[in-house]
Amino acid sequence: MHLRDVGEFGLIARLRALTHREDARVLVGIGDDAAVVAGANTLVMTTDALVEGVHFRRDWSQMEGIGYRALAASLSDLAAMGASPAYVMVTLMVPHSETVEGLEELYRGMMQLADLFAVRVVGGDVVATSGPLTISIAATGELLGMRPLLRSGVRPGDWIFVTGDLGGSGAFVHYLASGKACVLTPEDALTLRLRHERPQPQVRAARVLATLTDDARRGTGCTGLNDISDGLASELHELAQASDVRLLIHAERVPTAPAVRHYARAAGVDPLDFALYGGEDFQLVGAVDPAQAGRLLAQMEGAGVRVTIIGEAEEGDVGVDMRKGRQRVALHKGGYDHFGQAPTDHGRTGGNGI
Repeated sequence: MHLRDVGEFGLIARLRALTHREDARVLVGIGDDAAVVAGANTLVMTTDALVEGVHFRRDWSQMEGIGYRALAASLSDLAAMGASPAYVMVTLMVPHSETVEGLEELYRGMMQLADLFAVRVVGGDVVATSGPLTISIAATGELLGMRPLLRSGVRPGDWIFVTGDLGGSGAFVHYLASGKACVLTPEDALTLRLRHERPQPQVRAARVLATLTDDARRGTGCTGLNDISDGLASELHELAQASDVRLLIHAERVPTAPAVRHYARAAGVDPLDFALYGGEDFQLVGAVDPAQAGRLLAQMEGAGVRVTIIGEAEEGDVGVDMRKGRQRVALHKGGYDHFGQAPTDHGRTGGNGI
């Protein structure tokens, strides 16, 4: 079905039906000039835009996966601030060639993730464009602790940690960009596809980190936090810059999934490259006071979140080093930069960044 067959308001009605969820706090939802939500908590807000051909490709992902991943980028930003996601507004810039069914698939993918965290889609906009398809998401969350978890605050002596495993999304993009030149087992192919199309924003981890930081004495607990959207190396540099410290990362401690290692071996690539520069893992990287590290690991395990200590912060010039075997070398930032020397493959979203 073409968009001209239903018109703007017919499309909005269809998308409204897909996103409707009962929520007493939503006083005004889709259908008016603006949404109205009741609440008294501290709000955290973020926005992300995804452009076809830059952040996603139709020949690489189905529309449901694109919608899921689009929302994951915004929810991950909220988690990195120590916030629980609550409400979302979606703006679509739609080419005339787009189909109604395609946009409904996109929204179904978003709602698969939204329903996992009881997130409500409360509004947005739909406009026509000559192309390409563009998705813009504005997400609002509620602060979980007494204060936001910022990139700044890391101190010399703090330990650096990451959640989950890294490199799966980057490995899958590499696999697709190569024309699937390497043969993957069905299990590995599914693992990498899910890492790319169905990333899990670390909201549970954010809750643990916020609680740990509130319970610890002032200035301890989680001292800095960032989400891994542009690659671990890039996010580490952002932490170091914001906190005016130098970070030392131990290469052998950076966690990668077996599927990433299997693919890297078949493709003749260092799996660490996918973790450092692949991007879109939507895990968290942060720093913790060593005195609180034991509590962090225990509480994360209780929440079902994997955490790995991968390095430490030091005094010295701002930057990031990596120790690999006996060698210690400066780690270049790399990652995705919309206005710099960006990689040529598609599928990166980037963070809020403002």
